[in-house]
Amino acid sequence: MIKARGKIGFHLLLKSRFWVIFLFGALLFGIRWTKGAGYLDLYSILLKPILPGTAQREWIKEGENIERNIRLKLLEEDNNRLRRALALKEFNSNQRISAAVISRSSRNWWQLLEINKGVKDGVVKGQTVIGPGGLIGLVDSTTPLTSRVRLLTDPGHQVGAWIYRTKRHGILTGMGTNRPKLIFLNKNNLAKIGDAVTTSPASTLLPPNLTIGIVQFVNEKALQSPYAIVQLTASPEAIDWVQVLKNDDQQ
Repeated sequence: MIKARGKIGFHLLLKSRFWVIFLFGALLFGIRWTKGAGYLDLYSILLKPILPGTAQREWIKEGENIERNIRLKLLEEDNNRLRRALALKEFNSNQRISAAVISRSSRNWWQLLEINKGVKDGVVKGQTVIGPGGLIGLVDSTTPLTSRVRLLTDPGHQVGAWIYRTKRHGILTGMGTNRPKLIFLNKNNLAKIGDAVTTSPASTLLPPNLTIGIVQFVNEKALQSPYAIVQLTASPEAIDWVQVLKNDDQQ
């Protein structure tokens, strides 16, 4: 009896192995015959319940919403920038010469920019140049039709500055970035973060009381002289239009 059961179990095992081998062979044959198409279909069917469906659509929708919001923000910024440029262009042409920025080099991005007005338009070397927000630099050289402007951010470029709150003078020095350094002339009544920086009300080289920027950092323990880092209110990296201030004898 036991031997009979053993023989039956052995035959069943052989049959099960046969069917496993047969099915495996048929699968391989099917893959070879269909060049894998059938296998891919089967793979898709088996994985369909766990593939991202609703979640994937939500991700796509969220990405589209983010892209739309970014575009709207960029359009709003462009609109505001164009409005400021238009207001700057139309402001009192008897005292100022409006000009477009026509050229900048990546090698001297923080040093110079070129404008489309020159000697024929009344631009001369040394004139003050402002942009939307305040002072950006001085005219460095001219041609009959164009001019180059040396920016406040040019390394080594220095102009006198004034802390309005403390009524103290300093020297604004370009650092080759969008934030020049303001070196204080004394160690008393230093600036604080948020203080306004302007040209001096007693300045003779620059028009008085022109806005320059806002103090963002103060180092009172510098070895040589205490200094502050100033964020310019007229960002030179975003300037499209400028105005050249005429000298008194030109107005």
